[in-house]
Amino acid sequence: MCGRYASARKKHELLEEFEVELDGAPDQELGADYNVAPTKEVYAVMSRVPKIEGARAVRQLRVVRWGLVPSWAKDPSIGSRLINARIETVGDKPAFRRAFASRRCLLPADGYFEWMPTEDKKKQPYFIHPADGGVLAMAGLYEFWKDPTRADDDPLKWLCTCTVITTTAEDDLGRIHDRMPMMVERDRWGEWLDPGMPDPAHLLVPASPGRLVAHPVSIAVNNVRNNGASLIVPVEGEGNGSANNGNGGTLF
Repeated sequence: MCGRYASARKKHELLEEFEVELDGAPDQELGADYNVAPTKEVYAVMSRVPKIEGARAVRQLRVVRWGLVPSWAKDPSIGSRLINARIETVGDKPAFRRAFASRRCLLPADGYFEWMPTEDKKKQPYFIHPADGGVLAMAGLYEFWKDPTRADDDPLKWLCTCTVITTTAEDDLGRIHDRMPMMVERDRWGEWLDPGMPDPAHLLVPASPGRLVAHPVSIAVNNVRNNGASLIVPVEGEGNGSANNGNGGTLF
């Protein structure tokens, strides 16, 4: 699963990186978050068609809440249990299949955290991130939920939420955890975001070998109240015996 990640890039950096159109930028700016946890607000890149006849899809950067709430849900609490969608079943499960068909997004991240059991039965957190320092474009889904208790003109009437699509971790990363976020390569962003793409499954591939590096980090990340760049700094003297890449990371 993917239950924690880091997203520290500024809004203007993401607008440029993901080629968001001028009218697709949000008014709100999120602060750097090195300990993104479920139910927090996060950035999501999506393509939406304005409600104007003949309009084309516009690439947007939106602020959404992590933990997908299906449109048919009675209340939003279900979102805390729908933070991940398995690629093996995402097209079939009632909670995800409609979003998978036409409401797909990219969730920008600097990297994500996973925990590996150690010999003393404790769990060592690892930060897994691109070897080149680039942005991870995690495959995600988004959904809109209408709050029946609020007036139609209430700005909080509609809640937009998201989930991260996961897959089986490649062999080396699988030693840390058996699941990992599914990535979308840059040349496939447009197709993945296209709400008219009928069968998007072929656009998703696990990260290629050597693309990601991992290093152990402080157990301070275990507490969601802790935040700051120190959470992704390598911990000296820790590790799982894999080869080091010379920059404080374990190369996978």
